[in-house]
Amino acid sequence: MPQTSTSPEPKEESFVDDTGYPDGGLRACLVVVGVNTHTAQVFQAYYQLHLLKNETPSAMSMALTFGLAIFMGRLFDNGWFALPAALASVCLIVFTILIGECVEFWQFLLCQGFAVGLACGVIFGPTLAIVSHWFKRRRSTALGIVAAGSSGRWIIVPILVQRLIPQIGFRWTLRVLALFLFFTTGIMNLCLRRRLDPIHTSGGIFNFAAFKSKPFYLYTLAVFVCFFGLYTLLTYIDVSATSAGIDPSFDVYLLSFANAASGVAAGSMSVMIPGTFLAAILTYAWPYAKDLGSLVAIAIMYGFASGVFLSLQAVPLIHMGSIPDVGRRIGTLFSVLAISALAGPPISGAIAGRTGGYVAVGWYAGSVIMVALGLLWYVRYLMTGKIVGGRF
Repeated sequence: MPQTSTSPEPKEESFVDDTGYPDGGLRACLVVVGVNTHTAQVFQAYYQLHLLKNETPSAMSMALTFGLAIFMGRLFDNGWFALPAALASVCLIVFTILIGECVEFWQFLLCQGFAVGLACGVIFGPTLAIVSHWFKRRRSTALGIVAAGSSGRWIIVPILVQRLIPQIGFRWTLRVLALFLFFTTGIMNLCLRRRLDPIHTSGGIFNFAAFKSKPFYLYTLAVFVCFFGLYTLLTYIDVSATSAGIDPSFDVYLLSFANAASGVAAGSMSVMIPGTFLAAILTYAWPYAKDLGSLVAIAIMYGFASGVFLSLQAVPLIHMGSIPDVGRRIGTLFSVLAISALAGPPISGAIAGRTGGYVAVGWYAGSVIMVALGLLWYVRYLMTGKIVGGRF
């Protein structure tokens, strides 16, 4: 198990999955504890309402969270994890501090959008693949716990930002968040370990062979389409609340409500489908919510609904091929969805800017989620042979 900077020696290609998954125990539990995700998106409302209020909403959403996933998937399958994760953790902390020194839009774009986003891309994909090394029968449960831990950090960060910025300013708030990241990424680097030996898999960085599988390419298409609309409500609910007259001192809590609810969601693809349907309906309804009570209700329900999709999007891929190639499959998916995750919120922002509101935005985002829902349902049918019933 390579954990140093020396190059690992991969074994020949093998697709034997009977590898004695622990499905529990101290080390497997530490792996779940160690999984950590980013805290980059929380500053969306603050940038748009204060620091960068003269920029269009489209420009606010430039984040390359999944930018390196395709490369990291290949590196992970070949045995690399510890060194890239450690370097990415350092970059994440350093550039979080540097965000506090930014004054121009291009500086925020470079530090927040590109540097932090790429660091998160190095960390996020392989951490999900590591969970698949340690769990099989309880894999969905383990990933659900990972999602719950992620939502916990997302609950803390918006409230922390809201409380600290008026008291100590934006610069020192970022330094406090960097300290927070130091502890969380430190735990991640101490706890996460590969279990399986590196395996040499045929093909290049991008897993073109996987697209020969109809369920795989349709599932990838479904996720790609879904991300054109899935982040819209999460990205703009704070800003739309302020536009509706909600006190800006409260609107950032809407993101915390959504993240708290997302931690409750865990299950299989049979749960993803109704969750995605609910997310679409709530996206349609969101622009018509004009009071605090309705916005809070939508935030909580949408957090639960979208949390199903976000926490389990990698699980079907684990069942669509062998474990030795799981990192590359996840990396391929994340690299494809990075395009729609990057383009979706700016498209919504452009629609909002053109129409002067969020009604058309809600119809656009809700409709693309509905298209993704139809594709998900068909993938489930291909895997189970049943329109309803069956487990996948």
